[in-house]
Amino acid sequence: MDTSFITINTHSSIRLETKQGTVIYVDPYGFTTEPQDADLILVTHTHFDHFSPEDIVRVRKPHTAFAMPATGKGDFAKAGFTSEDVAFLAPYEQAMPLPGIEVETVPAYNANKRFHPKGNGWLGYVVDVDGTRVYIAGDTDDLPENREIDCDIALVPAGGTYTMDAREAAAFVNALKPAVAIPEHYGTVAGSADDGKTFAGLVDPGIEVVLKL
Repeated sequence: MDTSFITINTHSSIRLETKQGTVIYVDPYGFTTEPQDADLILVTHTHFDHFSPEDIVRVRKPHTAFAMPATGKGDFAKAGFTSEDVAFLAPYEQAMPLPGIEVETVPAYNANKRFHPKGNGWLGYVVDVDGTRVYIAGDTDDLPENREIDCDIALVPAGGTYTMDAREAAAFVNALKPAVAIPEHYGTVAGSADDGKTFAGLVDPGIEVVLKL
């Protein structure tokens, strides 16, 4: 399956581009340039490496649309963003922040760690990109309710400490059964540069693993 429309800048800073040229960023972070090409920015939660106002400024345009957790409304305003084009969402909601772009939200939280409480309502996203369902997991553990997500491509954290580690992420993906799995959230803020290879070695042979970090 083609994954060339997906790039990872670093960590879990993900960029998607549709065939029509619509550009979607998820958790833009760590930019040294200013592409200012974002049509839509999706924020999974408000930790510094996911909601980075300085990086949002580097990628946004004058009328960029946003979606982020409803519990991040205060953080959005505190950062000085006043766009009317923002959807504040909870898990299990659907939105069409741009014409032709369908977004579904799913839970993202820690099952046995304290960093991402379930009560915060933080998010993963499933984005339909030209008929391909792309699941961006956000900072999460292997949650039973997320094993039922319908997706073609799954981007999952694999760095441990704050999220699943490589082994846990592989077990999650093996249950999820996407066509393609892409590990992220390792090698910088958390985890080591080898986590992607560890993950790849544990994923079932029927699932293609693509390493973009």
